[in-house]
Amino acid sequence: MLKSLTRTSAALLVALSFGFSVVPAAADQSEALTGGVVSGANTAIRNVMDAPTQPKTVTKRQDSQQSTVAQVPPVNQQPVGGPKQAGLPTGFTYFADLSIAYPFGDIGTFGSSKWLPGGLDGMASYGFSPTSRVVASYYELQHYPYGFNSGTVPVYLPAGFPNAACQSLGENSTTITTAAGPETCPATNPQLDLTTKDRFLLLSYEQLVTLGNIKGRPVPIVITPTYVSRWSSINQSGNGTDVVAFVNPLNGEPVTGVPTRSAQYDSVAFTAPFLKTPRMFGTFTVAPTWLTHLNGVNQTNSAQLYQILYLEYNMNRNLRLFAEPQVSRDYLPTDPYPQHLAAIFLGATERLGKNEFVQLVWNEGGPTNYSPYGIKYLQCYALPCSSATVPAIGGLKASQIQLQFGVGSPVVLPF
Repeated sequence: MLKSLTRTSAALLVALSFGFSVVPAAADQSEALTGGVVSGANTAIRNVMDAPTQPKTVTKRQDSQQSTVAQVPPVNQQPVGGPKQAGLPTGFTYFADLSIAYPFGDIGTFGSSKWLPGGLDGMASYGFSPTSRVVASYYELQHYPYGFNSGTVPVYLPAGFPNAACQSLGENSTTITTAAGPETCPATNPQLDLTTKDRFLLLSYEQLVTLGNIKGRPVPIVITPTYVSRWSSINQSGNGTDVVAFVNPLNGEPVTGVPTRSAQYDSVAFTAPFLKTPRMFGTFTVAPTWLTHLNGVNQTNSAQLYQILYLEYNMNRNLRLFAEPQVSRDYLPTDPYPQHLAAIFLGATERLGKNEFVQLVWNEGGPTNYSPYGIKYLQCYALPCSSATVPAIGGLKASQIQLQFGVGSPVVLPF
């Protein structure tokens, strides 16, 4: 009788004071690599492939005499902002933008009722020649995860107590059917605020090389060694950091005091073209990546392969549509093993002036080897559960649309 009463009281405390911390969805790190690595490589490759082919010497008969005339293609009108360079931009170049974002998906009414915080991106680079450049980039990515404000999960009580409690993650209670009959799962009030902002710093060296010629044109490849540092803030932490508690999936023990979304990586990206027409352009990037050191509950540190396909269609001189399907990895301190991410980015970029642009991007991504999305269950380690409950996290998925307004050196804008 006492055990039953204590179990019921513990479940009620969870229902009334559901105040645990949670780990938000993983923003795809390949988005930062796309901006900080792939974008620069694409600029160099596009410039090389847009350069005129070598003039061919042909023989032309004129006035009944042989004369050698060099035939060259017509000179194209220069794009807004001056001539493009045949390779990486030289000298100092930059871009910066401000962004806002709105989340979508299985995020409950609380998650979908708010805009995400504004973001800031920036890049500064110096090109020593059309074949070598150093780049420093900074990106902020906003998102809101699936499965933290919707659905019903079990609440496991401390050892010695039957596991009979449940919890609705939404604003309304739910009812489930058990062997003992219907059971009401109390709502979560106040709701968890999983608003997350990830920040990335990338330091890169870009080297352009050419491999032979196809139809008179060189085949350019860009090799980009990169150092990546990431850190985050999670609203639910209450202090503007990413230090929140989570359950170690290997042993079921709580983990506290660990920055859940901070890590450093070394990467080497290889970018090569696969498509070039007057309106279309495509590249493929492969980037082996390693942690600089293990974090949290990480177990291994073998090379993780990021794969990013980039495809664009130019509607006109000022409007570009693009798609970026990606298969990549995310290895956070909460992950014993890397998350195998599949993601898609669809967007449009329009030039507003010589240096100004606006960009709209929709993206969605989540792991294929972690499930379900969001909270798997709640583990109460001691009574009262209101102060000792930690979530076990499954896969981390997010969907959002982002609007960016920016300025930059004309030679680094994608037009």
